[in-house]
Amino acid sequence: MQSDQYSYLPILMQLILAVGFVVGTIIISGKLGPKRTSETKDKNFECGIESVGNARIPFSVKYFLVAILFVLFDVEVIFLYPWAVNFKELGIEGMLKMIVFMSLLLVGFFYIIKKRALDWE
Repeated sequence: MQSDQYSYLPILMQLILAVGFVVGTIIISGKLGPKRTSETKDKNFECGIESVGNARIPFSVKYFLVAILFVLFDVEVIFLYPWAVNFKELGIEGMLKMIVFMSLLLVGFFYIIKKRALDWE
């Protein structure tokens, strides 16, 4: 049996490798990349159209609310896949837990509809 001292070693090594790769890539690309600048090159340019006006136009809070709700319900759906794969092994206890989980999701969805969070103006 492995001791608790070394059980997180692979995770730590992977974390160090990932962070080292990202930091190394940023440093190397900064050192080796071109450093030519000009007025034309530094101009803001978006999709072939010259930028006009201020880029700091405030977005509606509804936009962010819909985005957060999408992420929330998308993550909840991700939890359904492992349950569906292990449905037979979980038995009636797993089924009851999923009914509670789906009920809470449904209550949240009805709350969102009642608050008219998804109505776009």
